[in-house]
Amino acid sequence: MIVLDDIDRALIRALARDMTQSAGALGRAHGLSQPACWRRIKRLREAGVFRGARLDVNAEAMGFGVTVFLGVKLATKGRVSLEDFERVVSAIPEVQTVEHVLGAYDYRLRVVARDLSDFERVLRRRIMALPGVGNLDANVMLSEERRPGPL
Repeated sequence: MIVLDDIDRALIRALARDMTQSAGALGRAHGLSQPACWRRIKRLREAGVFRGARLDVNAEAMGFGVTVFLGVKLATKGRVSLEDFERVVSAIPEVQTVEHVLGAYDYRLRVVARDLSDFERVLRRRIMALPGVGNLDANVMLSEERRPGPL
């Protein structure tokens, strides 16, 4: 685990708001030279604090108006390996995240669809057809409030 000081935390918060900021601009905002700021960012990246830069795509603007969180309970864990299930479910384009969880379900999936009938098609033809799928529980997202920034 890396030891973070106040400047490291400030840089992480600033980059979480806008990853496109230059090291020069970040350095000026936090009292560092461009090279010193770049070295800190590089150290944070190499320590695994940043898992990469990611584009935040607005699914609704792309025509995907429905997001469903799907709880999946595997029928019999011995018949299909967890790795096999994760591999095949991750190959479905509408499945945005695959989370192995503890509780009533084995997996939590985030699925996007154009509308409810499109979700039904994905559910019936793709997800329910996967080997090992047992019980399912769907929760349709009504709204999403994001907490900006890192932990």
